[in-house]
Amino acid sequence: MARQRHRGRPVNGILLLDKPSGMSSNGALQVAKRLFGAAKAGHTGSLDPLATGMLPICFGEATKFSQFLLDADKSYRVTGKLGITTTTGDAEGEVIETRAVDATAAEIEAALLSFVGDIEQVPSMYSALKHQGQPLYKLARQGIEVERKPRQVTIHAIRVLALRADEVDFEVDCTKGTYVRSLVEDLGAKLGCGGHVTALHRISAGSYPTERMLTLDQLGELKENGGFEALDAVLLPESTAVGDWPQVQLTDNAAFYLLQGQAVMVAERPASGQVALFRSSDQRFLGVGEVNDDGMIAPRRLVAN
Repeated sequence: MARQRHRGRPVNGILLLDKPSGMSSNGALQVAKRLFGAAKAGHTGSLDPLATGMLPICFGEATKFSQFLLDADKSYRVTGKLGITTTTGDAEGEVIETRAVDATAAEIEAALLSFVGDIEQVPSMYSALKHQGQPLYKLARQGIEVERKPRQVTIHAIRVLALRADEVDFEVDCTKGTYVRSLVEDLGAKLGCGGHVTALHRISAGSYPTERMLTLDQLGELKENGGFEALDAVLLPESTAVGDWPQVQLTDNAAFYLLQGQAVMVAERPASGQVALFRSSDQRFLGVGEVNDDGMIAPRRLVAN
């Protein structure tokens, strides 16, 4: 008789993992999934192996809402090295060119701040963006380069933290899809000396606070001392994936029909757009819906009963 495959625990919630340097996002996900003994898990936007910081991991029912975290704004703390251009745009690549850095601190800061606003970026060949189903970085490792169309992103803010002769530390708030490596490469190009990223730390994703992040070592200690109960206690509710959306409260009757897949009418609701849905009697998060043209709220993604 064939042995039945162990599928793991039905864990639900969101973990704010502080990804370590040198590990892929998928590798970090698999370690976290094993620690929790979870049946289902997924991350919400890759960080380069070199990068550290916030990697929200969705377990169970929370995976239904991971796309909304992928779409969220991000913030990073960055160190850019000027005067050296690499194949990958970061410290893991081979050096292509070395040039003197003649710019003053004021010129470096002015050039960096000039990127605030709507800008176009050409994705790096070492990004995870796919071309005909293949990640660009895999093609790049084979020596293949393909044309990449510029993409518009928005840099909301840049805060310069420190300036040295050939290095700059800064924080950047940006929209999804922003390539920080490309930002530093473009800075180097504007200054005429080239540049690459030597350190990259994601501070936040959406509204999630930095202080709620946990390392894999910290999770291991929690499990050792308190088991699965201690691990489950650090998970955030699925509703936090859409925590900044308008909230709509449903009566028990409306919630019943909504959970059957039917659109419902609610008196207090926005005129249009996506909404987070809660049952008013117990504040249970039901999922997300959308206000139709007729004012009815249609279910879009619901939490399983």
